[in-house]
Amino acid sequence: MKKIIAVLLTLAACTQAKKELQSSTQASADNKLTEVQQQEGWKLLFDGQTLTGWKIYKEWKNNTWEVKDGTLHCRPVNEQVKGDGDERSDLMTTEQFANFEFTCNWKISPEGNSGIIYRVTEEFEQPYFSGPEYQLIDDEGYKPKQNDVHLTGANYDMMPPTAKVVKPVGEWNFTKIVANGNHVEHWLNGQKIVEYELRSPDWQKRKDESKWKDKKGYGMASQGHIDLQDHGSEVWFKNVMIKAL
Repeated sequence: MKKIIAVLLTLAACTQAKKELQSSTQASADNKLTEVQQQEGWKLLFDGQTLTGWKIYKEWKNNTWEVKDGTLHCRPVNEQVKGDGDERSDLMTTEQFANFEFTCNWKISPEGNSGIIYRVTEEFEQPYFSGPEYQLIDDEGYKPKQNDVHLTGANYDMMPPTAKVVKPVGEWNFTKIVANGNHVEHWLNGQKIVEYELRSPDWQKRKDESKWKDKKGYGMASQGHIDLQDHGSEVWFKNVMIKAL
């Protein structure tokens, strides 16, 4: 019996050590490019340690974005702190991009709401007045309940996702956005869920029926910044990278 217990304890210790090794290996692999990715032309947008290459939209006051545990982390709203203690603003790349393939891992908090906005310019009051938004949200827990064009992966208020492949809140998702000329694709966890042509008749019809109907600059820029939305919710990003097309 003692031998059996010893064997079981040894197996348990080995299993735990294997898990710790896998966790350590995964952590060390985050926010780094593989040799293949480098050869393919990928560029890392977040080094896992600093906010180098990022800035606050229109240089507004902000104290919510930070680097935490190898992630770009947006703190949640603190209802007890007002004014300068809780200034909300979007975080965006200093560099602008035209045709690209963008990828990242992200996770969101319960009842959370955020987004990735692309081809953003700073000529308007809000980033989403120029750039389309890849929606990030707690589909099940966010209140009030959202309609299809506001669910995770949607082209916000324009095109709904064609499949529900988002992982449970608190788990990491993998997002890809492809923008090549007027052609745009939204991918989530390996599946294409949105596809559209900017300025096409269908796109124009949807715009005329959306929140953007009076926003003349919406979707018009041929290049712009990648913007991470601060919607007051806690959200995390890592492995943020881009490849020019």
